[in-house]
Amino acid sequence: MSASIQRVGVVGGGRMGAGIAEVCARAGLGTVVCEADATAARAARDRVTASLERAVDRGKLDRTAAEDALGRLVFTGSLDDLADRHLVIEAVIENADVKTEVFAALDKIVEDPAAILATNTSSLPVMRLGMATRRADRVVGLHFFNPVPVLPLVEVVASLHTAPAAVTAVEAFAAALGKTVVRSRDRAGFVVNALLIPYLLSAVRMAESGFASAADLDAGMELGCAHPMGPLKLADLIGLDTVASIAESLYEEFKEPLYAPPPLLQRMVQAGLLGRKTGRGFHVYAGTGGTHASVIP
Repeated sequence: MSASIQRVGVVGGGRMGAGIAEVCARAGLGTVVCEADATAARAARDRVTASLERAVDRGKLDRTAAEDALGRLVFTGSLDDLADRHLVIEAVIENADVKTEVFAALDKIVEDPAAILATNTSSLPVMRLGMATRRADRVVGLHFFNPVPVLPLVEVVASLHTAPAAVTAVEAFAAALGKTVVRSRDRAGFVVNALLIPYLLSAVRMAESGFASAADLDAGMELGCAHPMGPLKLADLIGLDTVASIAESLYEEFKEPLYAPPPLLQRMVQAGLLGRKTGRGFHVYAGTGGTHASVIP
């Protein structure tokens, strides 16, 4: 692990934040996870604990290592507890205003002027978040992929202000977590989502028009193209609200029709049909198990 990054903070203890905190703790780093309040902080701890238990059950991690990792984690409801961190990774809701508020607050709280403030945003401009601080040269995009303990990729995104030393430091940090790094310019969607989201939106449009059913669209890409998961199952896994949010960011930046969220996607988000996390999206899910029916016939 880079000598400059030994104490890590994570803002947001949801699925992504909990995963980031887990891999940091498993790599031997003291990690503080900040949530909105004490209740949410306890839920974040439960999330990480459950993930570590799954890793033990599957033989990916031994019991002692899991207990040691959990012992390196502190869960809090106060941003002030991140004051001494060398690196703070923001992983809150994909909303520009919310993220900007977090960065403005962290800028005042994190004491070390050399500390790096990173965002796990999947689509928003890193520059906007950096300009909410007085240390834009120390703000960088550090985009992990879900599930964080499993997927090996991290996108590193530098804004026009980000110092090369900050980029080098977070690349070394990610590599020490066992991740493979790809660099991207500060453009909406970065590398992966700029390619992925138009593909997912095309599948939504095909289902919306009656071109094919959700089940057949997914089967076609899984069995005909060897994709591990069809596009609408993947959209359900990501969360349809997140897919729509990323699409809106891409369309706002590029103004190209392929990035515009289709009406069906927008209506499903309005209806609260967000995919796996709500039990229903383009497919219906039984508990945490697999698909048993399609919403779009």
